[in-house]
Amino acid sequence: MRVLVVEDEKRLAQNVANGLRECAGYAVDVALDGEDGLFMATTNEYDLVVLDLMLPKVPGFDLLKGYRKAGHAAPVLVLTARDEKQSVIKLLNAGADDYLSKPFDLGELLARSKALVRRGKGRPHPVLNIEDLEIRVAERIVMRGGRYIDLAPMEYRVLEYLASRSPAVVSKSELLEHLYDYNWEKFSNVIEVYISGLRKKIDASSKSRVIQTIRGHGYTLRPELNSKPTE
Repeated sequence: MRVLVVEDEKRLAQNVANGLRECAGYAVDVALDGEDGLFMATTNEYDLVVLDLMLPKVPGFDLLKGYRKAGHAAPVLVLTARDEKQSVIKLLNAGADDYLSKPFDLGELLARSKALVRRGKGRPHPVLNIEDLEIRVAERIVMRGGRYIDLAPMEYRVLEYLASRSPAVVSKSELLEHLYDYNWEKFSNVIEVYISGLRKKIDASSKSRVIQTIRGHGYTLRPELNSKPTE
């Protein structure tokens, strides 16, 4: 998953970004003012925007309105020093999905961020199931048929994104867009490498495959169409 943090307090922005990277496994971009934030938000695909209200150049409230006006539907978590009832109502009516009042607990921000990302994908439950594959999003634990599967961090991120979009087919370009931050280097075969690793760990010792390649289109997580039910 890819997140944009728009926050002008540099230390706070880095703390939030580091928490999202290390504890949630997200790719994170940071913008330190509203002008850069609006540009990045409207020219990239994000799974969540964490937005401060008090920003230089373009205020957070105007950024939020511009982002929604441009047709973007990703969840927005607002960070605000104002928790008055009317301010909250104004934010929610403008398109915010949730808010946190400063100062806030980083653990709460992480929990709210994960919940918003899940809801944004239409998967509010913290456990994703495809056949006998189980992904516990909160703990980043993967099981197949009751067996624990040890994944590298990027393998997990690829698997979680495919699971969140299942049964839809996800193109390689979409995976790259959502799994890497603004500074990623474009290696053409990196997704194929991770998919190959996932197949060896998840499908090789199972009777059916859940990682499917749709030639010319991309990848999907779903049971094989010709697989037989287990007796």
